[in-house]
Amino acid sequence: MEIPHPSRVPRATLPALRAVEGVLACVSKPLACYHLMTTTAVDLKSVTLTYGPFVAVKDVDLAIEKGSFVTLLGPSGCGKTTILRSIAGLVTPTSGEIVVAGRLINDVPIYKRNIGLVFQNYALFPHKTVEDNIAFGLKYRDVPRLEIARKVKRALDMVRLPGVEKKLPSQLSGGQQQRIALARAIVIEPDVLLLDEPLSALDANLREEMRTELKIIQREVGITTIFVTHDQEEALAMSDRIVVMNHGLIEQNGTPEEVYRTPSSRFVASFLGQSNLIAGTIASNTRGKAKITLDSGASIDAAAPASAKKGSKVTVVVRAQRLEVGKKAAAGSNRLQGRIAATSYLGGTAIYIIEAEGLKLQANTIIDTHVFREGDAVDVSFSPGDCVLLGEDDRRLA
Repeated sequence: MEIPHPSRVPRATLPALRAVEGVLACVSKPLACYHLMTTTAVDLKSVTLTYGPFVAVKDVDLAIEKGSFVTLLGPSGCGKTTILRSIAGLVTPTSGEIVVAGRLINDVPIYKRNIGLVFQNYALFPHKTVEDNIAFGLKYRDVPRLEIARKVKRALDMVRLPGVEKKLPSQLSGGQQQRIALARAIVIEPDVLLLDEPLSALDANLREEMRTELKIIQREVGITTIFVTHDQEEALAMSDRIVVMNHGLIEQNGTPEEVYRTPSSRFVASFLGQSNLIAGTIASNTRGKAKITLDSGASIDAAAPASAKKGSKVTVVVRAQRLEVGKKAAAGSNRLQGRIAATSYLGGTAIYIIEAEGLKLQANTIIDTHVFREGDAVDVSFSPGDCVLLGEDDRRLA
C-alpha cells in the first residue's frame, strides 16, 4: 500500500494517515512495535521443567513488567534458580513457553537471547583487565572499537567505578568486583537482567550497601531485572514485586507490602518475616470482625471476610513487628497478659519471647526507654486489623 506524501493530504486527514503508517510499520517490524504496544518484558506461560521423575518447576505462569525489579524468593530447591536458568537458556523447559521482548525464546541459543546475567561468584576473567571483562560481550557483537570504549566508560560511570579500566579483578575489593560483573551485564543493553544471588558472597555491611546501590543503578538504567535470593530482607528492600516459591510452585506474587502484610498461605507467613501462628475457632463473625476462641482458652478479635464461618477452625497470623509490649493498649485492640521468657537486645530494637495466657509469642519492637528482661510481667496488645486468617487448608481466607 502506498501512502501519499503529507503535503498532498488535507490537514484534517493527517491523524488517520499517521495511524495507517503505524499499522504498516508494525506489520513490517513487528518486534520493534511490540516494545511500544506492551508493558510485559518477560512472560512465562505454563512452564514446567523436570529432571526424570523430579519436578523442579510445575506449570508456572508469570508476567514481568518492563523496567520492574522482581525477586524470586524461596528456600533451596523451590525452583527459583531453575526459572532463572530457563530464561537465560542454560536449561530448557520440558513444556510451556518463555517469551522475552515479544519473542518466543525456548529454542533460541543463549548467545542470541540478549540477556544479561550476573552470577553469585562474579565469573570475571582473572587474566583480563576490567575493560576487557566489560567489553567481552560487545566484542562478540562486532561493536566498533571506539564504540566499545565509549560504552565501557559509560558502564563504569553507571556503577560508580570510573578510571579502573586497566586494573585486574584481583586488584579490586569484593564489592568492586560485583560492580564490574554488573557493568559487564548491562553494557550490552540487554532486554532483561538476571541476578543469581549476586550479594551472597559479600559481608553483611557490604551487602547492605550493595543492595542499595544495585537498586539505584537499576532505577537509573530502567532495565527489567529478575533477582533470585533466599534472603527475605533483600527481597523486601529491593523489589517492586516478590514472587514467593515453594516446591516448584508460586505461592504468592505481589508487592512487598502485600506479601508481608497479607500472606496467602502458612508457608508465606512462616518463610517471609517472623509470624505468630495461633490456632483457634471462630465463635462469631459480624460486620467484618470475628470473635475467635483460641485453643489455649483465650479469646481475641480479628478482621475477617464473610467466608469465615462460625465454628470454622482457623489459624490467626500476627506479625511479630505488630505486637506492642508493655504499652497501654489502644481502644479496640486485643490485650493479653504475659511474662517475658527471653530477651534478645539488638541495640535500637529487641526481640522478646513472651508466654501469655497459654501462648508463646514473639514480638520484635523498637526500644523507647526500657528493655524488658526475663521474668518481667508485661501486657501484649495488637490490633484486629493486623490479623490474617488461614483456613484449614492453610490458605488465607478471602
